[in-house]
Amino acid sequence: MLPNSAISDMFSLLSKLMDIHQENSFKSKSYGSAAFAIDKLPEQVQDIPREQLFSLRGIGESTAKKIIEILDTGKLGQLDELINKTPEGVFEMLQIKGLGPKKISTIWKEMGIETIGELLYACNENRLLLYKGFGEKTQNNVAEAIEFYLRNQGHFLFAEIESYAAAFQQTLNNQFPENRFTCCGDFAMQRPTIESLDWVTDIQPTPLLDFLTANAFAIEVTESQKIKARGNENVSLVFNLTAIGEFQKVLFRFNGSEEFITSWNEQFPLSLKNPTSEAEIFSLASVNYIPICQREKKEIIEKAKSQALPDSIRTEDVLGIIHSHSDWSDGSNKVEDMAKACIDKGFEYLVISDHSKSAFYANGLSEERIKQQHLYIDELNMKFAPFKIFKSIESDILNDGALDYSNQLLGTFDLVIASVHSNLKMSEEKAMQRVMAAIENPYTTILGHPTGRLLLSRKGYPINHEKIIDACIANKVAIEINAHPRRLDLDWNWVHVAQEKGALLSINPDAHNTEGYNDIRYGVLAAQKGGLKKENNLSSFSLAKFEEYLASVKRY
Repeated sequence: MLPNSAISDMFSLLSKLMDIHQENSFKSKSYGSAAFAIDKLPEQVQDIPREQLFSLRGIGESTAKKIIEILDTGKLGQLDELINKTPEGVFEMLQIKGLGPKKISTIWKEMGIETIGELLYACNENRLLLYKGFGEKTQNNVAEAIEFYLRNQGHFLFAEIESYAAAFQQTLNNQFPENRFTCCGDFAMQRPTIESLDWVTDIQPTPLLDFLTANAFAIEVTESQKIKARGNENVSLVFNLTAIGEFQKVLFRFNGSEEFITSWNEQFPLSLKNPTSEAEIFSLASVNYIPICQREKKEIIEKAKSQALPDSIRTEDVLGIIHSHSDWSDGSNKVEDMAKACIDKGFEYLVISDHSKSAFYANGLSEERIKQQHLYIDELNMKFAPFKIFKSIESDILNDGALDYSNQLLGTFDLVIASVHSNLKMSEEKAMQRVMAAIENPYTTILGHPTGRLLLSRKGYPINHEKIIDACIANKVAIEINAHPRRLDLDWNWVHVAQEKGALLSINPDAHNTEGYNDIRYGVLAAQKGGLKKENNLSSFSLAKFEEYLASVKRY
């Protein structure tokens, strides 16, 4: 039989879900009161005669009938019905401090947000400020609460864990100056999400265990060759213990995917015989050096056998900011401030691409506001020359694949970034129809974040990547690598495919404030995994070359 606490929880959840679904507020409140009353009863509900339930304080006739239903079946039909109609991510929002059912209802029903990852992204884009009941303080508190919650899930974005990894590496170096600690695994391989921070070390187990326990780390695994611990930040730390003579061989093993290492061991077992460096491992195998971040697929080994791998793009190779938002839509800064920050950082140009009118949740621009913004940009270009601000828009790809605005208005932009932002729950057939139509639109210059994914939060809609890449090449449309750490979309797995087919990619920060320019680095790290060369990245074009490119791909 169910204890009072479980029955109380059912009524409490029923009350919250009714508010979220905007059902009868009087009944919702009564069920919330009933939950409190049941929890405070001095005896178990199951021991109370059924007829007496109707006279209990705080328990009305409707509630008493539902209690009997629970006692008879172990379930509450109305609650089950609401649970089945509620996305899993909406339930998760109830765990976020500062979010009550009514705010969650607004987030879900009005903003169209169904996961806490999407909600955090919306906070970062200042979208909550556009809705009643959400001020700047509330938005900041919600963002902080979500970040705290996500940290406790133990799976991190690369960008979230980077500073922690660097600080802990320095701590290890300072604490054990006579020993080697070399980072390996997910972090060394620049994977977009990190499940653990891994090291190869020559330290003995006892001093390392003493250090970890003295600093309040929970020891989860203690083996002859591995120690695993976890601290207050909920980061999993893995130490792979090895002898000095085996160090490079072990490091190599943990600096590649299972597929890569298995293939390597089958082909070059002798290359792992007591090497003094990773470079020596490749030399002994007569294979050109493969960067750690690219040791994922076995095909890279065949490529490195026949030729030296070309240098991948670096952060300093990005010369312009493409895809940024200002306070005209959901950005934090004025266009002028965004431009000044670009100039200060040494960039040659800025592409302002605020949201289009269908993105009402992001204060998308009306036709009249576009004309006003263009006049404003003209004034700024006179002021900041030779630096240039390009007039752009991040146009929503509508449900039928069309872009926002008339062709006449689209023709007034220097370039158009086309992105899907709404109705993301699609079959591959529907997604392909929408995206392909946008690619074939003569006004589309760049396909923005091709799958709409949010890492650790939203898978994104399914697409046939090869067909999308081929269509972009055929229509002279560049493919975005959205550098926001929660997007990194196009995924690195498809970067090498796109490059080899002849597509032009573009590492874009999708910046909603001047600090967002720093996200370029994460786009570059993802692009490096795919082996992207700077000449195949649009945002690496100089201002003059960028202008020539825009003229060359014009299709209207």
